[in-house]
Amino acid sequence: MDNKEILSHIDHTLLKAFATWDQIETLCKEAVENGTASVCVPPSYIRRIHENFPDLNICTVVGFPLGYETTAGKIADTVQCIKDGASEIDMVVNIAEVKNGNFVFVEDEIKKLREVTKGKILKVIIETCYLTEEEKKKLCKCVTDAGADYIKTSTGFGTAGATYEDIELFKANIGPDVKIKAAGGIRTAKEAERYIELGCSRVGASSVVGDINGK
Repeated sequence: MDNKEILSHIDHTLLKAFATWDQIETLCKEAVENGTASVCVPPSYIRRIHENFPDLNICTVVGFPLGYETTAGKIADTVQCIKDGASEIDMVVNIAEVKNGNFVFVEDEIKKLREVTKGKILKVIIETCYLTEEEKKKLCKCVTDAGADYIKTSTGFGTAGATYEDIELFKANIGPDVKIKAAGGIRTAKEAERYIELGCSRVGASSVVGDINGK
């Protein structure tokens, strides 16, 4: 797999709370120059990015990173993000309700965000580091039945990130129309390539572009 193919799967990411516009602008320029799948950025920067890089595919996050906002709040944020220029939404499930065993609520919330993201891409972050294997399997079903486009491993802000084992678990339990995004702790092109080979359509990473370009 050559570097161009690896880069085409990368969501070039900067989600730190203290990310400045200069850093975001650099991220966007790198994404354009390297042909990444998208930039994954804080919601507050979407409009400015869209104005300065109108052809750039913008991914953003909702309910991030803890997932416990109200459903109404997640819906409102999603609608605003799309209005500002985002094409892809990475939402965090309500992890507390997962731990409560309330998968009816979790699936319903994903469905409601699916309704307001029609024509856009919806990825569902389940934050695997906090979950049992059985909870992961049940969330695979929730994501599938709710009609989301992707299941995503991690926010990158939890206690651990993506693992090869979780990708294999996803593959065995998601429906045929659901894709996989690995994120969290993936820093090199070699690591990204391995996740892509395992079946990930997207890899969220902040340093793979730099690794490929020797920075």
